[in-house]
Amino acid sequence: MSRRVVITGLGVVSGCGVGPEVFWEALRNGPRPPKLISRFAPESFPCRVAYEVDAAVGAKDYVPKAYRKAVKVMARDTELAVIAAAVAVKDASLSTRIHSEAEGTPPTFPSERLGCQIGAGLIPAEVPELAAAFVTAKSPAPTPEELEQANGFSVRAWGTVGEGSGGGMNNLPPLWLLKYLPNMLACHVTILHGAEGPSNTLTCSEASGLLSLGESCRVIERDAAEACFSGGAESKVNLMGMMRQTLLERLAPAKNPAEAARVRPFDPASAGVIPGEGGGILILEEAGAAKARGVRTYASIAGFGAAQSLGGPAFARSAGGDPAPRARGLVLAIRAALRDAGVSPAEIGAVVPQSCGAPASDAAELLALREVFGDRLAALPIIPIPPIVGDCAAGAGGLQAAAAALCLHPRELPSHLRWNGTPFIAAPAEPFDLNRVLVCTGSLAGQNAAMILGRV
Repeated sequence: MSRRVVITGLGVVSGCGVGPEVFWEALRNGPRPPKLISRFAPESFPCRVAYEVDAAVGAKDYVPKAYRKAVKVMARDTELAVIAAAVAVKDASLSTRIHSEAEGTPPTFPSERLGCQIGAGLIPAEVPELAAAFVTAKSPAPTPEELEQANGFSVRAWGTVGEGSGGGMNNLPPLWLLKYLPNMLACHVTILHGAEGPSNTLTCSEASGLLSLGESCRVIERDAAEACFSGGAESKVNLMGMMRQTLLERLAPAKNPAEAARVRPFDPASAGVIPGEGGGILILEEAGAAKARGVRTYASIAGFGAAQSLGGPAFARSAGGDPAPRARGLVLAIRAALRDAGVSPAEIGAVVPQSCGAPASDAAELLALREVFGDRLAALPIIPIPPIVGDCAAGAGGLQAAAAALCLHPRELPSHLRWNGTPFIAAPAEPFDLNRVLVCTGSLAGQNAAMILGRV
């Protein structure tokens, strides 16, 4: 018989701030405007606003003093994961390697019984690091094409082999590659907290975080660990991330916060996506272990499902087209989660969807929800988080699951959407007899994941 899995810690970092309390208050208050991007000059992009994490928030304040040198080789995504994991550990009243070394307290679990599965995105290299090396790879006699296309940059001068090679790439920082590997999120978390059990990194774009939670659940169910760090983190607020989304015509053309009001989940007239950065790392724990520790449990994981459907650039904001092929995979994932939980659609009390604001993606997701819930969808509260934290990509699944867990713990609906004929309309926070919440997401790459959280 499978072991039951519960959520005992919520590590949340987003544009709202750090910690589950701040996140819950933002959810209760409802949509909030983004701010002008401060991390770089955004004037060359049609979207110049984002949900940024405060620049003062950094991993150095969440790691032991002896580990702070390692922060220098952490990309922004890794820092977000390290911060979220530290918050989750505190929230779950865990003692890990950090506490053992600093305070002499024994770890709550043996290191081999603590796992880590974290979703990550494609981490872009930071421009200053690249630029410092690029300027050393200019051709001594640039051709007109080189001058026109790259200000004299020479691929030969960048390389290290062959005639004309100048070795410019050798001027990248020595640990440059290690900084941008997607598995660095889980790497630093496991080293810091002594999680030597099953570990994995999932890079499945927007579905990464929720898929990681599903894998952690299976790890604990099969008795390969007592607890796991799980979820995801990512920042799209960087030059490469913004460029990719711009080329897909996925971002909303918002030059100021006021124009971002045209971004609305499940609205065919929505302007597109507002980027965000954030992470949700949760502590998943075997129910008996949590009970023995006498700690608070937010929710239980009742069921999980995953499936694949068509994805790719055809499902970007401007594409349109038939949403049915994209919707099919999400339908299969949701139904698999329902079967795993042993419940029917009628027993779901609310939904926390991806609802990113890109019309093509939202149309497919809405079609999937209609197929699963039928006419009952009109009565289901819908809890979208992008109007509060933006599109956090691989970090979204953990944030969605945290939102669902917070709803179940006090049995209250935060600001949510209600069906009103054709469109959804905003509804304020309210007490609600909530027993099960569906969390679901698709992805541009076609992966789909669904999870059902239940009240403990």
